[in-house]
Amino acid sequence: MAWVAGNIIPHEGALRARLRRMAASSWEIDDIVQDAYLNIARLKSVAHIRDGRAYLFTTARMAMLQRIRRDRIVRIDSLTEMQAMALEDEAPDPERRVGARRELERIRQLIDALPARCREIFELRRIEGVPQREIAARLGIAEHSVEQQATRGLKLILKALAADGATETPFSGTQGEKAEGNHGNG
Repeated sequence: MAWVAGNIIPHEGALRARLRRMAASSWEIDDIVQDAYLNIARLKSVAHIRDGRAYLFTTARMAMLQRIRRDRIVRIDSLTEMQAMALEDEAPDPERRVGARRELERIRQLIDALPARCREIFELRRIEGVPQREIAARLGIAEHSVEQQATRGLKLILKALAADGATETPFSGTQGEKAEGNHGNG
């Protein structure tokens, strides 16, 4: 968890900037960054990673390539019947779709369980892609507090995802709720 916070999260801005230079839309950038974080969160260990920045950029590149492959448009009328049937077989089966929905719902529950201020900032920054400066202005807080709360939210979610089979969110009833009132000192 601390490794991700120190070696991955600081490079998110540079990754987003590079994706913008590649003419990706803001929602595509958010999706690619989220996919990269999910792939990193699924790792059993980070001991093999020597350079967090390079790993984040490579993971994002792979997520982007998967997205491109998934989104590739193929004219059905140009395929033979056999090719069309083969394409249908490659579509995710119902079990994978249900699993993906469950995972998305779990992430949503983890976000909803964040302390109120942390959740508000996390959603604005990570889901809606609102710039840090704009969030600070909207909420009347310092930019570094926005960064701290967004990072804190991500850490809590990653920690919960890493907790194998935990039934309760690890941050309900913790000091995080007490720190909520002081806007980022947690």
